[in-house]
Amino acid sequence: MPNPSEQSQHRRPGAVLFVCGMNAIRSPIAEALARALLPSGIYIASAGVKRGERDGFVDAVLEEEGLSLGRRQPQTLEDLEDDYFDLVVTLSPEAHHAALELTRSSAVEVVYWPTPDPTGTTGTREQILDAYRDVRDRLKRHIIDRFVAG
Repeated sequence: MPNPSEQSQHRRPGAVLFVCGMNAIRSPIAEALARALLPSGIYIASAGVKRGERDGFVDAVLEEEGLSLGRRQPQTLEDLEDDYFDLVVTLSPEAHHAALELTRSSAVEVVYWPTPDPTGTTGTREQILDAYRDVRDRLKRHIIDRFVAG
């Protein structure tokens, strides 16, 4: 008989929120990937602790996967229309602390997937894109391992 933590590991949530610092890179990539990989009945959203600016490299690496953010713009936790989530996935230390504070009085599972910020990468356009691809591919593996593979 699996223990309760193993059971929650394999149970699909009804609503997932991905959170990073500015909702410009990591969390929108995770949101787009999750929308593509998970059943349509799961509500998926993303937000940032602070408001960021849309990043063109995100559009480029999502397009390589056949995905798009469309007209979506970065939003903060305060901008969310729905605030009920079964699972909050945080992608940066700042986001993890904010999510724990936000959910301290509710029964929401918060998990931390440490994900590097590719914005510090320097070099050629291709080297920078490789850093963004690495983030995309890490997040895709996490999503598959957590929600699909089980």
